[in-house]
Amino acid sequence: MSPIPPILFRDDRFVVLDKPRGLPVHPGPRGGPSVEDCFPLLSHRKDGPWLVHRLDADTSGCLVVALRRAALIAAQAEFAAGRARKTYWAVVRGVPQTAAGTIDAPLRRLSGKSGWRMVSDASGQRAVTDWRLCGQAGDIAWLELFPRTGRTHQVRAHCALLGCPVLGDPIYGDAQGPLHLLSRAITLLLQPPLAATAVPPPHMRDALAACGWRM
Repeated sequence: MSPIPPILFRDDRFVVLDKPRGLPVHPGPRGGPSVEDCFPLLSHRKDGPWLVHRLDADTSGCLVVALRRAALIAAQAEFAAGRARKTYWAVVRGVPQTAAGTIDAPLRRLSGKSGWRMVSDASGQRAVTDWRLCGQAGDIAWLELFPRTGRTHQVRAHCALLGCPVLGDPIYGDAQGPLHLLSRAITLLLQPPLAATAVPPPHMRDALAACGWRM
């Protein structure tokens, strides 16, 4: 059984895990560890736990797990209504021309012989991401991003559309090194509210520090 990732928040409804890079949330067809492997350690209830949302395997940071079905339904309603407050940090290749902005570009899945990716297409699902520039160093930049919607690969695809793909992105960027993308914070305005913040993982710290971040 896989060990439990670091816990950022816990009450009788939810656990927010600090998911490490490289750990998928679901078991894959080839086997191997996943976040769901540790669920029996999080709760001994017969029903649950459940993932409230998903993160890409190579994205680090805040991942919300519901311990009760009522909590799952309430949290998923917040996500579906766009009320979940999500913050991502990314180190990207390239520097935006402005200090902040909004990317409003619908996305759809495009499959091919080499795999699949999300592309901007008017026939796709609405996808909106607000962003701001936090710092830069040479040809890399530190962005804080606030996705208003929750499409697959949204932050990664939108950074690429901005002309600034995430460092290490094997689909939308240069695939050099690990993916520099962190699910930095999550807030759900339930009663009582849920709020958690993740510290940047070791593989992102040097690049963030070069761009002005301080622990």
